[in-house]
Amino acid sequence: MSESIQFPPYLHPGDCIGIVAPARKISPKELKPAVDFLEKNGFRVALSPNLFAKHYQFAGTDEERASDFQSMLDDPEIHAIWCARGGYGSVRIIDQLDFSSFLKYPKWICGFSDVTVFHSHIHTLGVSSLHCTMPVKVEGGDFNNFNNRSMIQAITGGILAYTVPNSCINKQGTATGEVVGGNLSILYSLLASPSDIDTEGKILFIEDLDEQLYHIDRMMQALKRAGKLSKLAGLIVGGMEDMHNNNPENPFGQTAEEIVAACCEEYNYPICYHFPTGHGDNNVALKMGARATLSVAPSGGTLIFNE
Repeated sequence: MSESIQFPPYLHPGDCIGIVAPARKISPKELKPAVDFLEKNGFRVALSPNLFAKHYQFAGTDEERASDFQSMLDDPEIHAIWCARGGYGSVRIIDQLDFSSFLKYPKWICGFSDVTVFHSHIHTLGVSSLHCTMPVKVEGGDFNNFNNRSMIQAITGGILAYTVPNSCINKQGTATGEVVGGNLSILYSLLASPSDIDTEGKILFIEDLDEQLYHIDRMMQALKRAGKLSKLAGLIVGGMEDMHNNNPENPFGQTAEEIVAACCEEYNYPICYHFPTGHGDNNVALKMGARATLSVAPSGGTLIFNE
C-alpha cells in the first residue's frame, strides 16, 4: 500500500452515495438513470438540496453549490460523492470548502472532466479519489456497460486492470507509480495554485475534448516548462476527442497525440496512447493516487492497479 495516500473505505451494499452538482446544471430527467443504476446495484442515494437549482449555466449560485458539496463532505452517512456532471464551475467553489472533516473520515469523490479540480486538490491533501463516469453519462442504468461496471468495481474494492491495443506512437517500457491527472485543460488552469499536483515519479494521465490543436500544444508546453513532464514515471494519454484546427487553410500540422509525443520526445518513460478513458464512449475508472503498473509493449499497453 502507498504510504503517502489515504484510501477511503470501500463501499458495501446499503451504503449511501451522495450526488451533487458542483458545476453545470442538470435536470431530474437526466439524473434518473443514474439513480436507478445505483439503487439496482444495492446502494442508497442522497440528492443534495440544490441539485436541480439553476443560475445561468451553473447548478445554482457558487454559494449554493459550495454549501451542497460541503454538506456531502461533512455528512457521516454519505460514503461516496458522485458529481452529477462536469462543464465548468468547480474551480469557483474549491477555495470555499473545508476538508478538515473529510480528512478525518475520507470518502470517495467520483467523476471526471471538471471534477479534475477535486481530484487534484485532494491529491495534494493525500487522499485517493475516483476518475470515472458521471450520472449524466449513465444511460439506461446498464451494469454491463464497461464504464459503469468499472466504477462499481472501483468503489467496492474490485481489481482494476486494463488492456489497450497497440498504437504506432506508443513509447515502450514499464513503470510503477501513483496515477494522477485528469482533464488537460483543468490541469493547465491549476498550475501554480494550491491545487497544483506534484507529478515527480508518478504516472500522469491526460485527456481532453473540443479544443483547438494549438491550445493543446500551449497547454503541453506550459506543463513542460513547469516541470510536470520531465520526471514522470510514465504517461497515459486518454481520449483526445473532437479536436479542431483554428484555420483549416493553415493547419497546425499535428494531431493532439503527435503534439504530446513531440513534447515528451526527450524523455525515456513509457507512454500509452488511446487509453479508454475520457469524454468519448470509453471512460473506464481510474483510482487517482493509487499505485499502478503501466506496461507498454509492441502488442499494446496494460495498466494494472496494485492497490
